[in-house]
Amino acid sequence: MIDWMSQFALVLLATCRDVLPIAAIIIGFQILVIRKPLAHPKKMLIGFIYVLLGIAFFLEGLEMALFPLGKLMATQLTNPEFLGINPADQNVSWQAYYWVYVFAACIGFATTLAEPSLLAVAWKAQQISGGTIHALGLRIAVSMGVAFGIALGAYRIVTGAELYYFIVVGYVIVLIQTLFAPKLIIGLAYDSGGVTTSTVTVPLVTALGLGLASTVPGRNPLLDGFGLIAFASLFPIMAVLGYAQIAQWLNKDSLSSKS
Repeated sequence: MIDWMSQFALVLLATCRDVLPIAAIIIGFQILVIRKPLAHPKKMLIGFIYVLLGIAFFLEGLEMALFPLGKLMATQLTNPEFLGINPADQNVSWQAYYWVYVFAACIGFATTLAEPSLLAVAWKAQQISGGTIHALGLRIAVSMGVAFGIALGAYRIVTGAELYYFIVVGYVIVLIQTLFAPKLIIGLAYDSGGVTTSTVTVPLVTALGLGLASTVPGRNPLLDGFGLIAFASLFPIMAVLGYAQIAQWLNKDSLSSKS
């Protein structure tokens, strides 16, 4: 218990060091530039303390639960006994890791669907659009994009393929989609790629990538373990743009059939 409290105190101290400059900039502008007193300073101080404690507990939770869990799942799914292969075989076919791709897709879909930032953006989009954009449909489209992206990223780690091939081709596809997508959805689609890489998704996806790179033969965690977050940011943009284009096509088709 004492060791944990000491560790938590260090994490809290590091959190204060990182967050205090942000508070100093905001307060400095409020007092020195805008030249107005802070509204409800006691409430702001209490809220600031809550933020510091929340971030510290979150970071400690990552180290105690999510990172070990992601590494454990990756280790179990790549175990030669589970895969039914010879442990001495260094040239295992990428097809043997199909459960890894299934797990990566499932964890990407589930974490994104539960992402608080995506939920907030989806509801705001539904309110502002007057129901033209459905919150649940947007969340499912983004989650499916992340699921496919994480599965493809897991395939890249298993095969050792170069990351930039996937990213360059992916953004070329996004640019082409942008030319033909409804203007109403373009900004929202690009924002959807950012909100997926937040509180819930990033820790598990990072742990999964590092765990895979540590357990797949011939992979380096530093070179191959990172990059899944890029897939989680890119493919939701494709999914939302595709969702909008399909919806637009269906609407045109229904209107033409009625006429």
